[in-house]
Amino acid sequence: MDLRKLKKLIDLVQESGIAELEITEGEEKVRIARGGAVSVTPLAASVPGPPATAAAPPSRAPAAAPAAAAATEPAPGEEGHVVKSPMVGTFYRAPSPEAKPFIEVGGTVKEGQTICVIEAMKLMNEIEADASGVIKAILVENGQPVEYGQALFIIG
Repeated sequence: MDLRKLKKLIDLVQESGIAELEITEGEEKVRIARGGAVSVTPLAASVPGPPATAAAPPSRAPAAAPAAAAATEPAPGEEGHVVKSPMVGTFYRAPSPEAKPFIEVGGTVKEGQTICVIEAMKLMNEIEADASGVIKAILVENGQPVEYGQALFIIG
């Protein structure tokens, strides 16, 4: 499927407010989910290889999504530098289930120090502190899904 056509479909999904769109054209099948990814897969089972995927641009969620908006805001009364998620994925406080967390509330961090891991598409992405200071709050639970721009930590 042509890249211009895919971009048009992505724009249509974003503007219309629908959650998901699936289109079959010839031997290709395209499924676009709002806030997710676009995937183009051949329908024929005899075609070897993984399906081609292209990441959708970050969705501009409408103001009518109070749950998502609340998740990106730190708690009232908490002041300091907010570390936000650079991607959509699953938040982990430690490098493995048996390991101790990278940081704890009250711990001191330096700019560039790894503070968590976000798993996205089976890849573990180490997230580094973008400021130095003391961890005032951890705003996300271990194993919880996070959105792009969601507040993760408050550094004071």
